[in-house]
Amino acid sequence: MASYLVTGAAGFIGFHVCQRMLAAGDTVIGIDNLNPYYDPELKRTRLRRLLASDRFEFDELDVNDTVRVTRWIERHEPQAVLHLAAQVGVRYSVTNPAAYLQANLAGFLSILEASRGRVEHLVYASSSSVYGANTRSPFSEHHHVDHPVSLYGATKRANELMAHSYSHLYQLPTTGLRFFTVYGPWGRPDMALFAFTRAILAGKPIDVYNHGRMKRDFTYVDDIVEGVYRTLRQPPRPDSHWDSSSPDPATSSAPFRIFNIGNNQPIELGRFIDVLERCLGRPAQRNLLPLQPGDVIETCA
Repeated sequence: MASYLVTGAAGFIGFHVCQRMLAAGDTVIGIDNLNPYYDPELKRTRLRRLLASDRFEFDELDVNDTVRVTRWIERHEPQAVLHLAAQVGVRYSVTNPAAYLQANLAGFLSILEASRGRVEHLVYASSSSVYGANTRSPFSEHHHVDHPVSLYGATKRANELMAHSYSHLYQLPTTGLRFFTVYGPWGRPDMALFAFTRAILAGKPIDVYNHGRMKRDFTYVDDIVEGVYRTLRQPPRPDSHWDSSSPDPATSSAPFRIFNIGNNQPIELGRFIDVLERCLGRPAQRNLLPLQPGDVIETCA
């Protein structure tokens, strides 16, 4: 049995990972600031399910409060920290950039500071958005990813670089996981699956960007959870074969790793909507629009 501290524990992925940990007999300390990006009541409902276990403890806490996060780590001595708290959303980052700098950069720095010298492993959520303008498919951790097309993607790439510096400076084992379009029960209301379903059932139009000719590597949340859980139990070690003259971005001479977690089966958005129509027994009113700033044509792990 292990003990973990999970940030963003009331979020979509955080909730499912915490359930997996508790089912395995682990002890979980969850923190979340319950921000109003979407209805906090959904987050509280998830929490009520987790709090049914006497091995789950929760504090409503912003990860930017380094002092309090550090106290939690020092008090409970978790073996690893799973950092899932973040400001999400590619399109939202275009209109609300400051929220991403505070939550995703300052917040991650706080977690790095609280973790160094105190835990065996820090695992954090990165994103397929880091691939940005890259058109080589499938995306590989070994590709260079220095051309993000959204601020959200830029903050996630910055997290990877920050993690590497702490792995190098303080020998803090860190692993970044690039998630690809996660879907499943208890998901965020703004996700396409739920937003489209609500609109179709209500007879309202849905916005279909790039005229439906874009693909996403939809990945079921249970697969994400299993990848996260297995990763937590395997802290990286320095790669003795890493070559500084031809550096592999996925690994390092420091205890640092990057992994994709995806489905490797991209689905075109138009087909995705077709399936929803069949399942719901109703046609969708498609409002066909051009590609939006910050979006990419395809993702594929």
